[in-house]
Amino acid sequence: MDLPESLDGRRVSLRHRVGERDGRPLHSDAVGELTLGADAVTVQTRRGPVRVRRDAVVAVRAVPPAVPRRPSWAVVARLEELCADAWPALVEQRMGAWRLRAAGGYTARANTALALGDPGMPVPDALDAVRAFAAAHGVPPRVTVPAGSPWDTAVGRAGWTIDVGHGAGAEVAVLVADLRTLDAAPKPESQPGAGPGPGARPGPGPGPWTVTTPERPDDDWWALGLHGARPTPVQAHVVAPRDVPTAYVLARDAGGAAVGQVRASVVEDHLHLAWLEVVPAARRRGLGTDLVAAAAAWGRGRGARFGVLQVALRNTGARALYASTGWTEHHRYRHLVPVR
Repeated sequence: MDLPESLDGRRVSLRHRVGERDGRPLHSDAVGELTLGADAVTVQTRRGPVRVRRDAVVAVRAVPPAVPRRPSWAVVARLEELCADAWPALVEQRMGAWRLRAAGGYTARANTALALGDPGMPVPDALDAVRAFAAAHGVPPRVTVPAGSPWDTAVGRAGWTIDVGHGAGAEVAVLVADLRTLDAAPKPESQPGAGPGPGARPGPGPGPWTVTTPERPDDDWWALGLHGARPTPVQAHVVAPRDVPTAYVLARDAGGAAVGQVRASVVEDHLHLAWLEVVPAARRRGLGTDLVAAAAAWGRGRGARFGVLQVALRNTGARALYASTGWTEHHRYRHLVPVR
């Protein structure tokens, strides 16, 4: 049959002949993205590509995009564990499948109980233990749960509710990406203080920048992220741990001033990104994309295959940037606190 060119690249349902039985034709259906060829077509289904001769096609029609599959809770839990390893708390205590964490109140991620399964006791008792741990370490009691998970439901039934007072936003999207789609920039120099060279990535417009990936943060990196302040010992522990391979990606303009940064850590086969910052004068010129590409190149060189990051739902600007550069939402989590 004649296949309209307008269907090329679209999701279709395609019926085709696969043989005959007792003189009657046998048919099969394939649903997926269609690629037109001269003599055959290919339908990319969830089980893999199906190649069909054009003269075997019986019918074809466009269909709506597939509903994204929700990842299993086991996969969500593994990704949350990796993110927790990349952002280590000062004090941590395991309680079954929960992780009780404290870091002097610096960031919610490092000062919360991460609930990812069975705590080894009834949930009300586990929440009492969370309160006791938080009190012992001088931080507010808080539980982080993947949104919609059984643990989210269990903690909610025990009377805990979303932390509406959380300044950065208590609901967070976890985004993932294939690092091959992010590694578009030339690989930057990996030595601290490196000047322009083969790894330099000039930015568009009148102010070019050079991106480097040192594996310890210098004074300029800290000053940019902390708005001129020096890191406290707790901040240094969380952001610059000695036992997690990390790059402190930094962009400098033509005059040597720091204009952008991102923190990139490798945990197993994932690159975890955090602290993406671009000074106002350098925004909307592609520097954020360059920083992420430099981090991806560094991570791939250390065995990472996938990227993961966390961004507050209310941070629409950052979410738009990540969506435009190949990141997709994997799941969400939220911070819950007791009703006082």
